[in-house]
This record gives sequence, C-alpha cells and structure tokens, in this order.
Amino acid sequence: MSGTRPATPARGGVLILTASMGAGHDGVAVELARRLAEGGVQVEVADVLELLPMRLGPALRRWYGWMMRSAPWLYALIYRVFFTTGPPDGRPGPASPLTVLAANRLRRLVRRRPPAEVVSTFHLAAQAAGHLRGRGRLPVPSTVLVTDFAVHGLWLHRGNDRYLCAVPASALAVTAATGRPAHLHAPVVRPEFRTARADRERADRERAEPERAEPERADPQRIMPRIGADPGDRLVLVSAGSWGVGDVEKTARVVAGSGRYVPVVLCGHNDALRHRLQRSGNGIALGWRDDVPELLASAYALVDNAAGLTCREAFAAGVPVVSYRPIPGHGRDGARAMAAAGLSDYAMSAAELLAALDRLDGTPERDRRVARGSALFSSASAESLLGCRSE
Repeated sequence: MSGTRPATPARGGVLILTASMGAGHDGVAVELARRLAEGGVQVEVADVLELLPMRLGPALRRWYGWMMRSAPWLYALIYRVFFTTGPPDGRPGPASPLTVLAANRLRRLVRRRPPAEVVSTFHLAAQAAGHLRGRGRLPVPSTVLVTDFAVHGLWLHRGNDRYLCAVPASALAVTAATGRPAHLHAPVVRPEFRTARADRERADRERAEPERAEPERADPQRIMPRIGADPGDRLVLVSAGSWGVGDVEKTARVVAGSGRYVPVVLCGHNDALRHRLQRSGNGIALGWRDDVPELLASAYALVDNAAGLTCREAFAAGVPVVSYRPIPGHGRDGARAMAAAGLSDYAMSAAELLAALDRLDGTPERDRRVARGSALFSSASAESLLGCRSE
C-alpha cells in the first residue's frame, strides 16, 4: 500500500480494512485514515489480503491482474455468477472459504489491538467483518464504505451495522437488501483535487480577463511541457487504472484520430502498455504519476473505464467524465450507475465518445456535468459519519 502506514491504534481507535487490488481501495483508506488522524483519532490500516493464510492474498491479486489483462471474459463470468447473485431477501448465504479465512485472522487482529470501530473499503473485508459481527464475534460496530458506484452482492451483509454510499440509488439498494442504514457521504479524495479545481477556475477567469491576472500564481497548464504537450492542446485524460487494463489503446486511437483532442493515457504500472502507446503515436502515454491533480487541472475531460477513485477525483477537480469501453463486471455496472445518476456520459461507440466530448466544449452541458459532480461533495464527510465521531 502506498503512503506511510498510520500509527497503530490504542484501544478505542479505528481499524480500516482495505485491499491492494489496484490503487482505489488503498487510496480511500489512506485518505480516510489521514482525516481521522488529523481529528485526533488513532487509526490502523490493514490489507485484508494479508489476513489470508498461505500467501493466498498475493496469489489472488496476481490471478485477478492476469484475468483483467488477459482474460476479461473470465472475470465477467465470475462477476455474474458470484458477485451479482444472492438470496432474494438479502440475507447472506453460507460464508465462502475466503470469508471464513479472512474473518478468523481479523478476529485475532481485533483481539490483539481492540478498536472502537472497524471500517471496510473492500467487499471481502465487508463480508469478513459482517460474518463476525453477525455471529457476535466482533464486539465493535462494523461500517462499510462502498467504493463502487454500483453495489454488487458481495458488498452486502446484514451483520454490518451501517453503510456509506456515493449516490442515493446505491444507498436505497443497500438498505433494501440488508435492512441496515445507508448514508450518503462525500467522496473520499485528497484535498489537492479540490485545490486543482480552484486553480483551474482561477486560470480560466484570468485568461478571460488578463488584466486581473495574479502574476505570482502559477498557471495549472504549466504541466503541459513536462508531459510533452503543446500549448493549446486540448488534453483528454484516458485512465487505465493502476494496473493499466482495458481497451485503452482503442480509446486513444479514437480520441487522437478526431484531430480535436490529444489523449493522455494514464497507464499505471503497465510499462508494456505505455511502450505500445508511445510507438503508436496516438497521444501521450504516461506511467504511474503522483501529479494527477495537476493533470486534471489542465484536462478538458476524463475518459474512464473503471468508475472508481479516478472518477471521484475528476468530480472534485471539476472535470467532466465520459465512460467508454469499461472493464467487465464492476466497471461496466459502475459506468451505468454514474450515467443513471447524471454524473457522466456512457459512450457505447467511437462516434458517441467523440459526440460526448464535443458536447462539453463551453456548453451548458459541461456546466451541468461539473455541477452534478461537485454536488456529491455537499454530503457529509465519511469520517463524520463513523460511529466514533457521530455518536
């Protein structure tokens, strides 16, 4: 997990369970931990995959990565069979072997360092905590912070005490299935992304009224020469997640072929993808970056394929989102959920992708998209909704 691990909590702290499946779950966990620590709450972050014995966690991570890169159809099948099905009344079925193994190790961890609350940011963690809580083996409240826009069945367990969701449809679905309260929360993103929006809006005003410019303030577009972009390029970020998966090469070809936009593909840790894109000449290919807030501040739009943390970061930065060629399973369902909530467009073809991007060119549609994304942040902060802070 990236970043410095928060200090081990004394009795009464918060245990946050994440999973090193990509960077999204970890990103939410680390930012939530930072906020809680700033408020004086002792925090520990634990990777649920590391709770599995016999190095099953790393094996599971490698297998998932292989599927997403080489056999996405297999993940689509597994998602349809195991993630989206369940008893019609929402009650959990028999616990899976992985759930039981993780729950056993979680129980030992809680006994060694008793927290006041457990917060899960990954579905296996939610199942393990709910399994223990429902059987009276977890003596503290269990909160699930759902990191997907669409809530699949493995997030749901009636043993958990409360859920935190991104959009009303998800909250309603959770409560209907589990009977547990579900609260809307503002996206958990680093403050730099809200700052990026302020910088972007200030720069737009100064370009429109140069006489009001503040010379000491840097232009958000200063990053363009660093990544090889020319002044005046209309940059469209194309996200492939930290693992660099999905049909982003086709996306880059479509965006570059328009002649109106320059795709900047975030390839994550997939160096082979980055090299292929560099050879193709279809836009700019970047590896793992720590300056995504600056990239978003200079971007015209984000084209995304996973409906994860990067979308929430774009909403914070005031950048419109278009979903195109989403990865199977949670990516496709998340893209549909975002579009249904009015947060993004879901382009089903190359023509629809370019039309969606063209509609964002200084139009009321762009303002509406940005406003809807920004409205997510009017909900209560996730940390304020935890039992340790709200009771």
